[in-house]
Amino acid sequence: MPLPDIGRRSVLVAAAAAAPVALGLSAPASAVPASAVPASAAPATSAPRAVRKPRRLPGGGDLGPNVLVFDPSTAGIQAKLDEVFKQQESAQFGTGRYALLFKPGTYHGLNAQLGFYTSIMGLGLSPDDTTINGDVTVDAGWFNGNATQNFWRSAENLALVPANGTNRWAVAQAAPFRRMHVRGGLNLSPTGYGWASGGYIADSRIDGEVGPYSQQQWYTRDSAIGSWLNGVWNMVFSGVEGAPAQSFPNPPYTTLDTTPVSREKPFLHVTGSSDLHVFLPEKRTNARGVTWGNGTPRGTSLPLSQFYVAKPGVSAATLNQALAQGLHLLLTPGIYHLDQPVQVNRANTVVLGLGYATLVPDNGVTALRVADVDGVRLAGFLVDAGRVNSPALLEIGPRGATRDHSANPTTVQDVFVRIGGAGAGKATTSMVVNSRHTIVDHTWVWRADHGEGVGWETNRADYGVVVNGDDVLCTGLFVEHFNKYDVQWNGQRGRTIFFQNEKAYDAPNQAAIQNGSVKGYAAYKVGDGVTAHEGWGLGSYCYYNVDPTIVQHSGFAAPNRAGVRFHDLLVVSLGGNGQYEHVINETGSPTSGTSTVPSTVVSYP
Repeated sequence: MPLPDIGRRSVLVAAAAAAPVALGLSAPASAVPASAVPASAAPATSAPRAVRKPRRLPGGGDLGPNVLVFDPSTAGIQAKLDEVFKQQESAQFGTGRYALLFKPGTYHGLNAQLGFYTSIMGLGLSPDDTTINGDVTVDAGWFNGNATQNFWRSAENLALVPANGTNRWAVAQAAPFRRMHVRGGLNLSPTGYGWASGGYIADSRIDGEVGPYSQQQWYTRDSAIGSWLNGVWNMVFSGVEGAPAQSFPNPPYTTLDTTPVSREKPFLHVTGSSDLHVFLPEKRTNARGVTWGNGTPRGTSLPLSQFYVAKPGVSAATLNQALAQGLHLLLTPGIYHLDQPVQVNRANTVVLGLGYATLVPDNGVTALRVADVDGVRLAGFLVDAGRVNSPALLEIGPRGATRDHSANPTTVQDVFVRIGGAGAGKATTSMVVNSRHTIVDHTWVWRADHGEGVGWETNRADYGVVVNGDDVLCTGLFVEHFNKYDVQWNGQRGRTIFFQNEKAYDAPNQAAIQNGSVKGYAAYKVGDGVTAHEGWGLGSYCYYNVDPTIVQHSGFAAPNRAGVRFHDLLVVSLGGNGQYEHVINETGSPTSGTSTVPSTVVSYP
């Protein structure tokens, strides 16, 4: 679809509602209602009336009022960016959702400060197609210089020339920095070097130095950097040109030369005619460096006419009708209440969210289910638990899925799950992965420890991520605060590169977390029947602030056999609020006193 200028958006949105053709958004042939026998053709008293088929849903369409599209000639860009930031800066559990899209070209003198539920992205095939002479900034002034709650925001597919030579990106979880080119340095800490707890970079090039400073942990994948300044607890690199050498635990660098399998997140781009497409990067094995460094990236491009462009308020039945017609889903910014699961049954289906589009399952349903098919791509949305307990919020493949998807795996990227915080919510399990060869590339699965509807039973959620499928790979796995196991891995030959965890803060006492004869549920549990598993750069932290006397036996639990291997593990007691007896199983020193110093294990067994 042709993308309008921001100054014309309000007129165009109104026009689109009345007459899409006026926008050049004429519906494809598939949008014409299917023929049906007119009711008047049937005798009034004999044969039953023919049932009219539902009207086919159109592909394409306007992206709605919360997708703001700029080009270099747009007037008042900075004022609009400031307006969105003012609304979203501290709206941690608010309802606002925004995507800021920049057409290819060069922009001057901008500082795009990003608040909650705000995504900024370029619309070129390469980040260098869209250059901002200025900054895309995340700082923590709203929270007195503490960046540990700078969640749910993203930057993608832009080149930046920072005003002072270094761009500031002080984030915590669920804040990806993807497909970016920083022609200078990148500072990952807030002004004043306050606490920070991020983060994730992928498919990006930072020409200068990356300075984590106070960042506690970070994962960088398939990128290129000029240099890396320091590490606090857990800095993990896979497929990163310029990464520091392996040296865990001092400095705490875990470095893999390549990433075993990766496939970058789908992204929007425009063609020469300004028609909007979605690019689907191809899978890479043993990946290293960016995908876009030598011209056009490798993959396929789909026109927006092949997507049902969903708006908040649409029903789950309509989303499922669109999928059944063969359309992909583009979820525009907003909150979607679902009274039945969104069911993805077709191979190679794309479900792409903009501006942290949020799915809320009502009445205890599962928000989204994927069949045991090849090549599904889920990306860029948030699932928020409803008030009635859901057995699972997101299900990748049905129970017992066994098909081989190694040639064309399902990918789950920047898909985040939240239980509580925006209000009471419950789910027995947040994300279940049953399909083989699934790649979970950056997720934050979070049982809320603050906000509304928070309490040991109020936002009860026993399990964060449960992996039953074989050959699953997680790159950038953040899972926190669940009542029992944060991660339970039952499939064979699973791999995780980078894991960040905090145990539930709000356990009322030792008895509440007792796991039979074991003190507490491990943050990451590999099933007793698993014979092959491997993990690199995994950390678990405890902060039992209701009962600081609680003791956790270990952060990690796994069968003690040669095929189950871990590299570079750590556990930390935050200020002595609770303690770990071991790192993994019976191995590793206990945490000690009030000293927030990691206990580490370099290799297990």
